[in-house]
Amino acid sequence: MTPSAASSNDKTPEGSPPVTRSRVFLVDDHAMFREGMRQLIEREPDLTVCGDVADADEALREIRERKPDLVIADISLSGTTGIDLIKNIKAEFEDLPVLVVSMHEESLYAERALRAGAMGYVMKQEPAKTVKVAIRKVLGGDIHLSEKMSATMLAKFMLGSRTNQPVSPIETLSDRELEVFRMLGEGKPTRQIAEELNLTITTINSFRNRIKEKLNLKNSTELILHAVQWVREGIT
Repeated sequence: MTPSAASSNDKTPEGSPPVTRSRVFLVDDHAMFREGMRQLIEREPDLTVCGDVADADEALREIRERKPDLVIADISLSGTTGIDLIKNIKAEFEDLPVLVVSMHEESLYAERALRAGAMGYVMKQEPAKTVKVAIRKVLGGDIHLSEKMSATMLAKFMLGSRTNQPVSPIETLSDRELEVFRMLGEGKPTRQIAEELNLTITTINSFRNRIKEKLNLKNSTELILHAVQWVREGIT
């Protein structure tokens, strides 16, 4: 997507053309991260932050008003997931690019984020240089993934196109089921998961039962062990 007409112009030396700055909007539930990202972006002569919020509902309202050229969002957000936010953004703003910057392993969420409509995925522990490269690639209409993840997705695509079936049973989980599955793998109890996702314990238990059915797991012990193994495989 090309920078919008709403993009701001910096003052430049007399006789020099004005610098058009692409407007970036931040969605992350950690205020310290948003502030750090703002400082990183504002140091760039061609980029500026036009707003930042902590939750998805407010994000959509602010995006409508501020008309950014790019949205940077996390996967984990209070009461929803970044995947759901991406889908909602793309449903209303089809041409607005989204870059995911998250603490969660690229191998666990990048493919799902791209399927939702994101144009790139960067992990938060990556150096600032990588984040800036990703921002400019996505603004230019290109997809940004690590070399390892790009190769993995290409291999899965080729295998899937031959078999016409999901490569892994994990891919049959809905986005919310996957979020619950990940949190179980991180050792979080049902009550904590319910609180963090702003859902009832009954709802979380329903998700757990559906996950067990889809993954053909016999009981809760198998569910937890499978979730822990999946999370660890994504980290290693």
